[in-house]
Amino acid sequence: MCRFLVYKGRNDILLSKLITEPTHSILHQSYDSRLRLDTRRPVNGDGFGVGFYTAPNLGPEPCIFTSTLPAWNCENLERLASKTCSSLIFAHIRATTEGALADNNCHPFQHNTLMWMHNGNLGGWKYIKRALADSLADKWYLSVKGGTDSEWAFALFLDIMEKEGGGVDPSSAPEGGFPPEVLRTVMGKTIRKINAFVAAIPKSFGITDVETRSLLNFAVTDGHTVVCTRYVSSKTDEAASLYFSSGTKWREGRTKGNFKMERHDKGADIVLVASEPLTFERHNWVTVPTNSILTIHKQTVVVHPIIDEFYDQDPNHDRSTCFAVSKGLVSRGPGGTTVVPPPPPAQTEEEEVLGAPGSFAARVAMNDVGRRMREVQLHA
Repeated sequence: MCRFLVYKGRNDILLSKLITEPTHSILHQSYDSRLRLDTRRPVNGDGFGVGFYTAPNLGPEPCIFTSTLPAWNCENLERLASKTCSSLIFAHIRATTEGALADNNCHPFQHNTLMWMHNGNLGGWKYIKRALADSLADKWYLSVKGGTDSEWAFALFLDIMEKEGGGVDPSSAPEGGFPPEVLRTVMGKTIRKINAFVAAIPKSFGITDVETRSLLNFAVTDGHTVVCTRYVSSKTDEAASLYFSSGTKWREGRTKGNFKMERHDKGADIVLVASEPLTFERHNWVTVPTNSILTIHKQTVVVHPIIDEFYDQDPNHDRSTCFAVSKGLVSRGPGGTTVVPPPPPAQTEEEEVLGAPGSFAARVAMNDVGRRMREVQLHA
């Protein structure tokens, strides 16, 4: 499993302010992830990728830099991040589940103006891969360069967008981007199509013992709108962790590396979405409810429930974390707490380390109770 980060702001920000400098930056998470407990692959060291949009005069397509090096061991990442600015950034660190260690298997994936990332897995992947591939138009089938289930899911998204997106061409670059409702609707249809492929496994293969649950934390953007999901194809299990934070300023405190989100008015100049929070400020982060879809458009965040066979109307419906933990991931535990690893031996008095008993991670997970399947709007 992997970790990812999304930044969308009114203004450009140095990549280093998100990727390398914070104490719990995504680079730090590549070797010290507190909400991922995979003892089989204890680090996110199977490459990384950064995608960002540049000045309009350079074209609408994002610039993407990927490497099979561990993020902590790439000097070029440090050099580029300290000299590169953007107002919309995707970052991803990889721990392989499908696909070899190769540049073309590193996220984010791109088609024209669109970028895509995934944290999780497609249930019964080896049994649904052929059916998924056969469902695609030739150009989307041929566009897949790597071997990950994540890239094939992106190809499926593009195929559905072209066929069922109301006449929208995924290869176009409309001024102002695609309508947010189109991206959100296509994302929902992509999840439903994956579920349909998985549901057909016993019928087509005559088997019943394959793991069919999917963890689908997807992120897609066209450079204007961002759509993310936190999803598990189960009515009793919790999805992998996902949080968002919004405010007016992302600022480093007096202690080096100790960043925090500040809010000076009701607006949201900055929105962050992350598999793991980047700060130790518990009030900075809100848990994205399980089985929901988050849309960021013009600095407004809207969260909708994904209503399907795994939807439960009860906002206090308890879900088990066992499946997520079996995949090396952490979400919400019994009673609203978070299952976390032991804290490191050394920590300052000012810092609450992610994963410490009673820490920010455990408390922020409580936000999920009462928020589940409830629309959240933060107006600019």
